[in-house]
Amino acid sequence: MKVLIINGSPHASGNTATALNEMAKVFEAEGVEVKIVQAGNKAVRGCVACGKCKELGRCVFNDVVNETAPLFEEADGFVIGTPVYFSSANGTLVSFLDRLFFSTNFDKTMKVGASVAVARRGGSSATFDELNKYFTNCSMAIAGSQYWNMVYGLVPGDAEKDGEGLQTMRTLARNMTFLMKSIALGKEKFGLPEKETRIATHFIR
Repeated sequence: MKVLIINGSPHASGNTATALNEMAKVFEAEGVEVKIVQAGNKAVRGCVACGKCKELGRCVFNDVVNETAPLFEEADGFVIGTPVYFSSANGTLVSFLDRLFFSTNFDKTMKVGASVAVARRGGSSATFDELNKYFTNCSMAIAGSQYWNMVYGLVPGDAEKDGEGLQTMRTLARNMTFLMKSIALGKEKFGLPEKETRIATHFIR
């Protein structure tokens, strides 16, 4: 089993990292290989809808997005962590995820996703919902925990004092590990769900 963790914070050792590292410790104890990519402090431009990824098989902008794509393809699980800015994820992370999900054409069906939001006080649930939409749009499974996946803290080190938040992270990692292993067994016995030919419409036809 392999899990790819994306740290969407511009601070590599901040409260978001504390939350994600709490998960990583559980994954490693469960025998799951962990790779952490620090994306939140990179210079990542947004998608420009050029469509070149359909031709090239990768994003036209060759940066951390293309570096991460093969790690995503081979991963069984995908964790996104972000600080909360104005009840939303870090803008750099959103640009990274838009391009990563759109430019990769490999099948993401039943990969297991989890999102983590870290805030001083509010906006965590809105950010949590925002990130989960990347998973639901690609037929991925979403792992749950004992509460919404959020940890609280303002300055570095605060998250270490959030006992409930860190327990939520540990529970999330255990549940995610169980789900990844269960899906692997299910794929072995039953295969993936049947796919229909995509019907793409817009509002005028």
